[in-house]
Amino acid sequence: MQHKPKKSLGQNFLKSIPALNMMCTASDLNTDDVVLEIGPGKGALTKKLLEKVSRVIAVEKDTELFSYLEKKFEKEIKDKQLILINEDILEFEIQDLPHQQTSYKIIANIPYNITGAIFKKFLSSNNQPSTMTLLIQKEVAKRIIARDNKESILSLSVKAYGDPSYIMKVEKRFFSPSPKVDSAIITIKNISKNKFKDEENLFFEIIKAGFLHKRKILIKNLENLKVKLPNIKEMFQKLDINPKIRAEDISLEIWFKILREFNKKA
Repeated sequence: MQHKPKKSLGQNFLKSIPALNMMCTASDLNTDDVVLEIGPGKGALTKKLLEKVSRVIAVEKDTELFSYLEKKFEKEIKDKQLILINEDILEFEIQDLPHQQTSYKIIANIPYNITGAIFKKFLSSNNQPSTMTLLIQKEVAKRIIARDNKESILSLSVKAYGDPSYIMKVEKRFFSPSPKVDSAIITIKNISKNKFKDEENLFFEIIKAGFLHKRKILIKNLENLKVKLPNIKEMFQKLDINPKIRAEDISLEIWFKILREFNKKA
């Protein structure tokens, strides 16, 4: 198929068979799994998924590619193994499907420019995937895993819902067209809201405040919160937190301890 990739949609088609295979392997696929694929493009990953699972839901925004996929996978669509949807993934709701899925996995090579929005949409959803295996910008993948032991709003937001792992680097030469940077496969397993009680919104309010001014110590940033403790310094002392520490040096476990202290006063 002759298709000029659309820069506005962040289209970079993966052409590495080992990387495609690894995305399936990292997801621990079983024949009865249902997979949501974001932006199937020309269907290289879709084809692999259809060989391994009972149903694939592929959401493609590009109408030209959608028409191509309809023809390429005509049999699988007729057999209802593939549900092909022409929609923007950020507007798509999985509960709107004719066959409502209570359990599903996400596997996708996603556009760099909507990576954060996809994490937010599906990790905070009331119908979360059980796992997410994504091909994303390598530097973003490293930031999520926090290999340098420096946390960020992104890494904490992901870890609050699941367990991320860095699987492998995929060099830019394995894409068409080639992007300016390398990519990496990550997987997020054990996705749930079990770490939260009724305090999901407060958690994100606190960490966003904590990272508001990167050069400031955490105590100073937290003092800007609308929800305040009588004495934040006393709270740090109680939790045995260094009063000079910055937000990036705080582990998820400690953030949840801070959250519980704030929640007592909220």
